[in-house]
Amino acid sequence: MTKIWKAFVVVVCATVLAMPAQAQKKYGPGVSDTEIKIGQTMAYSGPASSYGALGKVQAAYFKMINEQGGINGRKINFISLDDAFSPPKTVEGVRRLIEQENVLALFGMIGTASNAAVHRYVNSKKIPHLFITSGATKWNDPKDFPWTLPFYPSYHSEAVIYAKHILATKPGAKIAVLFQNDDYGKDYLKGFKEGLGAKANMIVAEASYELSDPTVDSQIISLKASGADVLVQFILNKAAAQAIRKVHDLGWRPTRYLSSTSTSIAAVLKPAGIDKAVGIYSLAWYKDPVAKQWENDPWLKEHQAFMKKYLPQDDATQSTYVPGVLIAQTMVQVLKACGDELTRENVLKQATTLKDLQFPGLLPGIKLNTSPADYAMLHALQMVQFDGTQWARQGELMSVK
Repeated sequence: MTKIWKAFVVVVCATVLAMPAQAQKKYGPGVSDTEIKIGQTMAYSGPASSYGALGKVQAAYFKMINEQGGINGRKINFISLDDAFSPPKTVEGVRRLIEQENVLALFGMIGTASNAAVHRYVNSKKIPHLFITSGATKWNDPKDFPWTLPFYPSYHSEAVIYAKHILATKPGAKIAVLFQNDDYGKDYLKGFKEGLGAKANMIVAEASYELSDPTVDSQIISLKASGADVLVQFILNKAAAQAIRKVHDLGWRPTRYLSSTSTSIAAVLKPAGIDKAVGIYSLAWYKDPVAKQWENDPWLKEHQAFMKKYLPQDDATQSTYVPGVLIAQTMVQVLKACGDELTRENVLKQATTLKDLQFPGLLPGIKLNTSPADYAMLHALQMVQFDGTQWARQGELMSVK
C-alpha cells in the first residue's frame, strides 16, 4: 500500500469515527427530532384557582417559542392538567403524565401539599421535577431528593427576613400571626420564630385557618383582641384579600407584613380595596407590571406586547403572570443547554448548574443560580411596601441566608 493510499485510509477512518460523535443524539422519553414533551398539574379550579394564571401564561410563552422555531428546532409539547389544588388529583395527573404521556420532565407545578403528594414518587422514577412554585424548605434537598428543584424563594428564609426587619424597626412590638394550617404556613411560621430567636416571645397571638374555610374574619377578630400592633400574615390570595379588608373594617391599624406569594395588586389588593392595603410590607424578586418605576422600562413594553398577542382577554397588569414567564424562560434555557442530549439526566444536570441568569423581568441585581449542592434559585430578595399604587422598594437587597 502506498504512502498516499495509507494517508487516505487514515483520513477516511478518522472521518467515519468522528461522524457518530458529531451527529449523535441522545433522547429520553417524550423527545424526538421534532418534539419535547413536558408536563405539569396546575390549579385551574378549586380554592387556589387564581394561581392558574401561571399555567396559562406558561402555555402562551411556549407557544411563542414554538412560533419562533422552538428549542434547537424542536417544538415544545406542553401538557398542563387541572388538579384543582387537590393532592389526590395531583397524584392522578402526574401518574398520567409519566406513565401515559411519557413526558421528559415535570415543570412549574404549584403548591406545597400538591408537590409533596408526588415528591417520593417522581424521585423514585428519576423524573426531573423542576422549578416548583412553592418555597417550602423541603424542595432544596439534593441528597435525598435529587430530582426535585424549587424556583420560589424559601418560605423559611423569607420569614427570617421579616423577623429581622421587625427587630430592627420595631423592637418592642407585640406580634400577631395568621398562617395557613399546612406545610406552607407552618414553614413560614417556623422561619419567623427562628428569625426572632430569643425574642420569639414578642408573638402574643397566633391563629390558623384551613384553605377550605370560607373566610378568615373570626381569626382577624381574635388577633385584634390580643392587643398586637404588628400583624404578620402567611396566607394565600383569597385569605389575604379577606384579611386586608377585615383589618381595615375593624379599625385596627397594626404594621402589616404579607407573604410574597399573595401580593398581586390585581388578584389580592384590588379585591380587598386598594386603600385598605396601603402600608403593607412584603418581599419581592420580580418586577410588577403596574409599578410606576417600570413604566419606561423596555421589559414592560415587551411584556405588554406579549400579553396582548398571546393572552388578549387577560389582565396584563396582573403580577402573577410575571413569575410564570420567568419560570418558563428558565425551562427554555435548560432545554437549550441540553442541545441534542435531551435525556432526563442531562435536563437535571443543566437545571442544577445555572449561573447568573438575569432575565429582564427580575428586579435589578437579582440573579438565578443553582449548584448540585444547593438547589435554591434565588439568593436575595427586596423589601417592598405598598404605597397605594405600587410595591415601592425599600433599601438594598436582603440576603436569604
